[in-house]
Amino acid sequence: MDTILFFIFAIIAVVCGLNLVLQKHPISSALSLIGVMGSLAVLYLMLGAEFLAAAQVIVYAGAIMVLFVFVIMLLNAGSEKPGGKSWFAQIAGIPLLLAFIAVMGFVIETFLPALRSVRFGSFAGGTAREIGRVLFTEYLLPFEVTSVLILIAILGAVVLARKEID
Repeated sequence: MDTILFFIFAIIAVVCGLNLVLQKHPISSALSLIGVMGSLAVLYLMLGAEFLAAAQVIVYAGAIMVLFVFVIMLLNAGSEKPGGKSWFAQIAGIPLLLAFIAVMGFVIETFLPALRSVRFGSFAGGTAREIGRVLFTEYLLPFEVTSVLILIAILGAVVLARKEID
């Protein structure tokens, strides 16, 4: 049963991820990103990381997506306009993509060590205490840099929107 649920939510995550990239309207892309975040939360829940699943839903599918939609609305972004497609991209796109996937598969299979199999519910590092300890000891600098980058992005969106209004 766990394997079936894993494949269902993994397929939902991949389909929503592809839809995210292929959509022409930014709000539709944001909704697809919510689908990806929701399916990842279910996958975390299946692994036994209940806190990570709850944080995924509350922080990412909730707060961050509200921020994305707010910025999209603030910038008044409309649908993407179709542009001219390169003849090289149309002819060589699919073969180059398949070659890239084959090379990446070879590199992963050759250079990465063999991993042990996943047992659902056996993950013990997903508690709030463990995540807080790791986040504020080992990953403190990346955590703070990310928060500063998000603040800069918000300020940039406000500046762009203000120029458009004036």
